Amino acid sequence: MRAKYLLLALLLMMITQQGLNAQFGFSHELGVIAGPVAFQSDYGERSNVETNLGNVGFGVGIVHYLNFAYQADCNCYSKYTYFNDHFKVRNEIDFHITNLENFGPEASDNDFGGMRLRAHTGRTQVLEIGSQLEYFPMSIRDFSAGAYKFAPYVSVGAHFVSFNPSATTSLREDGNIFGQVLNPFTTDPTDTGPAIIEGFNVGEGQMGTGIDTRVGDTWAITWSVGTRYKLGILSDLNIDLRWHYYTSNWVDGLNPDPRPVNRVNDWIFWMNVGYIYYLD
Repeated sequence: MRAKYLLLALLLMMITQQGLNAQFGFSHELGVIAGPVAFQSDYGERSNVETNLGNVGFGVGIVHYLNFAYQADCNCYSKYTYFNDHFKVRNEIDFHITNLENFGPEASDNDFGGMRLRAHTGRTQVLEIGSQLEYFPMSIRDFSAGAYKFAPYVSVGAHFVSFNPSATTSLREDGNIFGQVLNPFTTDPTDTGPAIIEGFNVGEGQMGTGIDTRVGDTWAITWSVGTRYKLGILSDLNIDLRWHYYTSNWVDGLNPDPRPVNRVNDWIFWMNVGYIYYLD
């Protein structure tokens, strides 16, 4: 089912690209990006430095740009408009993996609650596909012609997201976090820890309202700031700082609602570096 959604998204992107080409005319750019992903989830405690630095994974992506300032079919500049000279459309497919642990004062306590939190670990694999609209305050034409080395930008967009989380605990010999064996280790409703297993409900990989490791899908709102650095006539170095805010709180497989410590959905901060090549 997720594969069908991804194929549909790719088809829509191709149709949109053909429509834009017919209306505006453009050229293509292709590149790869990679870098560390800080996953802000229900593992660990909010605003805790150890959590922010500890739950960091790695992401890679393939990016495709529609450059409206230049037309590949005639090897010439497009008719000047403000949009053509200051906007690009970025399409991309991203994949990132993050191992998740509970950090913070409560997980560091030398009591049973702290031991339970330290024993509980997770992992999530996320595939994203989508588009962003990039705005360049400086002229894209001038940058392409080598008038300056740097071209800063901001962007906003949306991604379709498929996620596959997992969870384990060292309190079981087999590491499986589900099952009757964990019943003595579940917490009482008054526990206010940030990553708590609430009850258990064996079946379809779900435990109460706290943990669900089934494959799922959602959407992400994305925005970023970055800059291009001109390496050559047909190549750029790209540095990008971005945020992806998911419309689901299950991307990490953990959702301890309705606790007041769980005020926002999962999100990531991704710092990546990329190489972009201009296609003739």
